[in-house]
Amino acid sequence: MFGMPVLIGMFFYQWGCEDASRDSLTIAASANMQYAMEDLIAKFTEESGISCELIVGSSGKLTAQIVEGAPFDLFFSADMKYPQEIHKKGLSSRPPRIYAYGYLVFWSLEAELELTKEGMLSEGVRHIAMANPETAPYGRAAEDLLKGMGIYESIESKLVFGESVAQTNQFILSGSAELGLTARSVVSAPEAEGKGQWKAADQTLYEPIAQGLVHLKSTDPEKEKWALAFDDFLRSQTAIDILHKFGYGLENSE
Repeated sequence: MFGMPVLIGMFFYQWGCEDASRDSLTIAASANMQYAMEDLIAKFTEESGISCELIVGSSGKLTAQIVEGAPFDLFFSADMKYPQEIHKKGLSSRPPRIYAYGYLVFWSLEAELELTKEGMLSEGVRHIAMANPETAPYGRAAEDLLKGMGIYESIESKLVFGESVAQTNQFILSGSAELGLTARSVVSAPEAEGKGQWKAADQTLYEPIAQGLVHLKSTDPEKEKWALAFDDFLRSQTAIDILHKFGYGLENSE
């Protein structure tokens, strides 16, 4: 998204992760967390001296990679379903926990477009982007939202699905979709400033997006210590302030 240098899931772990991760903590994160995680990693490395590699992708695809043996140390999912699945398979060193709550927004580059039910139903809107409900928790939440608004069937033919929030944003930014549903954290990023308009979606129409963190099993005791250090850092005021800046809720996180 926005042309920033981020290592994207499958390609990275196939040819680069084993070498790059030897002297650093390898963090896999769902696409909605890209910008917040970049800030978190920068601060963590500054304070601890521990370097980190970031891999971004859809929660479903990253989970599949973990099951296949991808050498990640921490996994930040957009929900709790995938971390719990990983834990049940015996691939984690401790139970997953909720680290934040995410929220949906409507986003469009067209300043005159109404980000309302009527706007989405209008003839001027031919394509509406959202993440794939099959692989991305934000996609499932978007589907619930549209059904709760009572317009899913009416606009179903307009929907274009991104593999993740990242690809959904590409549809919006390229103009391939007149508007889309994405993560609040994306429009809060400095890279999105001045790019169109956004509006918070009605939180009563979709389940809270409880985002989960899970520690993956490692044969390297040093990596396990680094992972614990990063988890502890997430509870610091510095990390909390960063998460709040990107629009995440922490009220009920563990």
